[in-house]
Amino acid sequence: MSMTTDLLPPDGTPQVALVTGARGGIGRAVVAQLRAQGHRVAAVGRDAHKLAEVQAHAHIAADTTTPEGAAAAVAECWSTLGGAPTLLAHCVGSTLIAPLHRSEPPQMRELLRVNLESALFVLQAWIDPLRGAGRPGAAVLVSSVVARVGVANHEAIAAAKGGVEALVRGAAATYAPLGLRINAVAPGMTATPLTARLLGMPAQYEGAARQAPLGGVQSAEEVAEAICWLLSSRAARVTGQVLPVDGGFTAVRPLVK
Repeated sequence: MSMTTDLLPPDGTPQVALVTGARGGIGRAVVAQLRAQGHRVAAVGRDAHKLAEVQAHAHIAADTTTPEGAAAAVAECWSTLGGAPTLLAHCVGSTLIAPLHRSEPPQMRELLRVNLESALFVLQAWIDPLRGAGRPGAAVLVSSVVARVGVANHEAIAAAKGGVEALVRGAAATYAPLGLRINAVAPGMTATPLTARLLGMPAQYEGAARQAPLGGVQSAEEVAEAICWLLSSRAARVTGQVLPVDGGFTAVRPLVK
């Protein structure tokens, strides 16, 4: 997945891209890679002041965990950049590492709101103008390895991300006839600001690195490259899929010496 012009359509015309959760590690990396490809990118986040730090063609302050906020983000992207976004990377997310018996209902509701409800509302808002105009497009949501394999103390986030994966498959089936491709990535432990407290000590980092058969902890840029590939014309025959970016964590049993 090289930084070439793979994301551009055959005529070389830049597309409009919407990236939510743009202040996060993965979202920020996606914005940078899409801009490097020549696309016009709108960065979306809740805090306008902090969002200004992200280098993008448009900065949109919106709470995409609500249907109104999601619709407003798409509408402002259209009015600011001159067209409905044909590319979507939805990178909003949070986590909760706790067993179910120690997870409080408000915590779990908030987790579902941020991870699952936002995916529903943003995808709905993104589809509407493209469906009306009959324009093709590609969207990528973010799941997690914990939705694909059981990991202790991750019940709530596994449920939320499992819903995201089901959403991807259902929406891909519904909108494939319109030329809309909808996929997801499922990262393993990734070095981002969200995981900084989990990877801050050398022993913690080394422990996380040993979990992946390939070893190490992937960077936000590596996850962003997978997202950008799924958005590109090189993935034109890929829809309804969840691509793990996890060093083999969910598919390969490491050799124990």
